[in-house]
Amino acid sequence: MTEIVLGYFPNLSETQRKQFEILARSFPEWNNKINLVSRKDMDEFQERHVLHSLAIYKAMKFAPGSRILDVGTGGGLPGIPLAILMPEVNFVLCDSTGKKIKVVHALVDELDLKNVEAVHSRAADIPGKFDFVVSRAVARLSTFIPWVENKIHKRSLNPWPNGILYLKGGDLQAELDEVTRTTEIIPISQYFNEEFFETKAVVYVTL
Repeated sequence: MTEIVLGYFPNLSETQRKQFEILARSFPEWNNKINLVSRKDMDEFQERHVLHSLAIYKAMKFAPGSRILDVGTGGGLPGIPLAILMPEVNFVLCDSTGKKIKVVHALVDELDLKNVEAVHSRAADIPGKFDFVVSRAVARLSTFIPWVENKIHKRSLNPWPNGILYLKGGDLQAELDEVTRTTEIIPISQYFNEEFFETKAVVYVTL
C-alpha cells in the first residue's frame, strides 16, 4: 500500500517504513468511523493525502529542533506524515473538532511518534511560538494568516525565513492578490509525477 511513498522516499528507515504501513492500514479504518477525509478519496489515500502532505518536506526539510504547528489537522494531515519523515522536528497538531483530535491521539500512540503533540484547540489559543505553520487549505489565506501571524518565532533555524507552508490547489492568483505578505507558489508537480499534482502547490508565506 505504501509503494508510491517508497518510490519517492527510498531511503526511509525500517521504523519509518513500518510507521507508513501502519498509517496506511489504520487511517482508513478510522475514516470509516469518523469522516476525516472524503471517502471517495480513500482508494487514493497514499497519493492524495500522504504524498500530498509530504510535498511540504520537498519544499522545506525542517532543521532539527524546529517547532511546527499544523492548523486544522483533521485526522493528522499533513502533520503525521511529516513527523514520520522528520523525527528530530517537533510538531503540534491542532484542530477545533474534538473527535478528530481523538483520532490523532490514537494514531500518534499507534505509530509511537514521540515528536507529536495533538491539541483540541483553535490556532489562536495555542501557546508558544513556532518556526513554521503548515496546513491543508482550511481557509482562504487572507482569513488564515491572521489566525497564526503572532505564532511565529523570531529565531530562524531554516533556509527560508519563518512563515507558512500551505497546501493549495487550482488557480491561486485571485486569492494571493488579497494577501499583503510576500508569497511564493511552489508547484508540487516538480516533485511528484502523478496527474493529481498538476494543479497543486505549496504556497510559502513569509511572516
